Amino acid sequence: MTSTTAAAPEVAPFQLFDLTVVRTRRLGPSILRITLGGPGSEGFRGGGRDQSLSLLLPRPGQREAVVPAAGGGTWHERWRALPEDERAVLRSYAVRAGRLRPDGSTEVDVDFVLHGDGGPASRWARAAAPGDRLTVAGPAVADNTAVRFRPPADTDWVLIRADEAALPAAAAVLEWLPAGLQARVWLEVPCTEDRQALNTAAKARIRWLVRNEGAACGAEAVRAAELPAGTPYAWIAGEASRVRALRHHLVRERGFAAERVTSTTYWTRGPSEERARERVQRRQPPDRAPRSTSNLSRDSK
Repeated sequence: MTSTTAAAPEVAPFQLFDLTVVRTRRLGPSILRITLGGPGSEGFRGGGRDQSLSLLLPRPGQREAVVPAAGGGTWHERWRALPEDERAVLRSYAVRAGRLRPDGSTEVDVDFVLHGDGGPASRWARAAAPGDRLTVAGPAVADNTAVRFRPPADTDWVLIRADEAALPAAAAVLEWLPAGLQARVWLEVPCTEDRQALNTAAKARIRWLVRNEGAACGAEAVRAAELPAGTPYAWIAGEASRVRALRHHLVRERGFAAERVTSTTYWTRGPSEERARERVQRRQPPDRAPRSTSNLSRDSK
């Protein structure tokens, strides 16, 4: 007697989830946390660390975002097939934290940095209230390409630099680090009150660079620092020009191996995220998660 078992259907790494605003909380003058979840969040499986997702937001004048219907192909292919002047605006954000609920649903915390109210993400976040609905493109498998913090096994210590846009990812990375691992961390925020209590089991030295206190930018602060001996791994994220400057310093001046420096642009001064996203996606497979994430809510991103 023989038996056959049907193969389990393959789970697409990124899917659309229809989520509900569960609660909102102001973390500082510049930062608003919105928790999403409820029915429709089942199957969301983030990988922690610098996990990102994409928000599908309404355009000016729209009451609701125009999102792709179910069908063949990836969610992004279906989104691109919609009329360009009607389809939802995409904004990519780091997942600050995710929690599996007893009922099988998932709660996801997303931190927004607010600068004015002109951009689609800022407009939505400022007006968000419990019960509001939002479609996101997020991971359905934990090990996915939107997680980029991946230190090699032989790493002796890690260097982390993030501005306020990348702060949620940096905080999640710190929580993930194993106990006792050395970490040197520089976190840049606009205001003194934007600093947060951070949890980590690593031996982390955390320096806050507060702009309204006249602090130096990340590259200048790292350049002046004495770094540990041993084999490093660096994760640097934030505004594009500052990410490039620090990467150049680490690779060209400090001698870090290029493959041991993960650098991620979270926002760019000037171009919109749509133009930045299209430049990135021309260099990567069609269903790969965008490398650029942006927790900075303003028109220039």
